[in-house]
Amino acid sequence: MSPGQWTIAVLPGDGIGPEVIRAATSILQDCAREFGFRVNLIEFPFGGMAIDKCGKPLPQETLEGCLKADAVLLGAVGGPKWDSQPLDRRPEAGLLVLRQALGVYANVRPIQLRKPLRALCPLRLDPDTKIDFEIIRELIGDIYFGEHIT
Repeated sequence: MSPGQWTIAVLPGDGIGPEVIRAATSILQDCAREFGFRVNLIEFPFGGMAIDKCGKPLPQETLEGCLKADAVLLGAVGGPKWDSQPLDRRPEAGLLVLRQALGVYANVRPIQLRKPLRALCPLRLDPDTKIDFEIIRELIGDIYFGEHIT
């Protein structure tokens, strides 16, 4: 990585993933121009798209590209089209291998209550109460990385 330059592996994924990733990469490029840094966006097949193209959810080329990159931008993965596949050939199986290879161990989910949505909140809050916190969900045990015994 050069100063002010980042290589980002882009995995559009499935369903709404490619649409969201197109918007995200557009914003990244706008930010790069505005703030004087460069991004090298390299797209790789992943998930259902990769199954259709290469026969497996995480092709070796994609894994190697992600390991070489400074960051990975990942879209939604999976869909009904691949639900009948064996578990190890479903799009989500690629997520597990990718998480292990990158050493990713948690999801971070920010939660904020915006004023326009306050009336829909099931919590009875006084008007000055703010909800602003994060849930950190570990991914290193059980269904994600745990040993499966049948």
